[in-house]
Amino acid sequence: MNEIQLIDKYLKKLTKRHSSSLGLNDDIFFDRSKKLAISIDTYVEKVHFLDFKAPDLIVKKIIRSSLSDLICKGVKPKYFFLSASGNSRSFSKKNLKKISNSLLSEQKRFNIKLSGGDTVKSNINSFTCCVVGFSNKIIKRHNSKVGDDIYISGYLGDSYLGLQILKKKISLSKHQKNYFVSKFYMPSINLKMIDLLQKFANTSIDISDGLLIDLKKMIREQKYGFSISLDNIKISSELKKVLNKNKRFKIENTIFNGDDYEVVFTSHKKNRSLIKRYSKNKNLKIQRIGKILKKHRDFCIFKGNKKFKINKSLGYTHQF
Repeated sequence: MNEIQLIDKYLKKLTKRHSSSLGLNDDIFFDRSKKLAISIDTYVEKVHFLDFKAPDLIVKKIIRSSLSDLICKGVKPKYFFLSASGNSRSFSKKNLKKISNSLLSEQKRFNIKLSGGDTVKSNINSFTCCVVGFSNKIIKRHNSKVGDDIYISGYLGDSYLGLQILKKKISLSKHQKNYFVSKFYMPSINLKMIDLLQKFANTSIDISDGLLIDLKKMIREQKYGFSISLDNIKISSELKKVLNKNKRFKIENTIFNGDDYEVVFTSHKKNRSLIKRYSKNKNLKIQRIGKILKKHRDFCIFKGNKKFKINKSLGYTHQF
């Protein structure tokens, strides 16, 4: 069974009398009366990162992808707790200094504070990060409206190509390698998205498992469909160069595979000009890529005016 099936069958029933759990549908806990939002994520070697050769970069990825859970809900993170498991080799003095320096750098960048955690000796390297923030409201999943525009922040696909480089599946110039690998380890988490979402979004989610998979999660309870125009999804100039020279890496296989930690959200079409103006003033990259369809409609991808066949399993799903 996959992660969603596991939660639905065995865990969701435990939260029926606890509204702050949001039915385990939103990846965060939110207590409206206390204005308290909490998220938690676990990262395991060979699942979320290939190895522990770059502990300073791995920690940055862990912090940023953890913050993303609150940011995509329109919540500003304030505190984080970090637990780690490893052995004397992975937690050598050299590596611990690198980890500490990276944590300090991320704290300053995002104005967050390390507030606790735990350490465990283990031959498996893993981290669990809990993030705490405060807000009057959150942007929930399953709150889109039929006809809503679908937007994404930033560029998709750069992180996926970085992973392919680390897996030695593609060889690029030193400049390109550095660019894409940095996008894998250091996703472009933007705190400016918080206010935009609070002002305009009906529903939202971060893109961790892949655009198609996460869009489905975002509207699953509503049973809506969606349409996306491939032509409206702009990619970075660096990725465009690579795709033009490497025909085996098709755009649809690159932008739908996840690990982007950008935000996908929906908004009423009356907000188009407002979102365009707001994002320009705040220097935010926002792209309108599709719309929400009526209930019981499947999703469809368009290229030009024609439907585009695509592998529906693109992205990542935890299987148990």
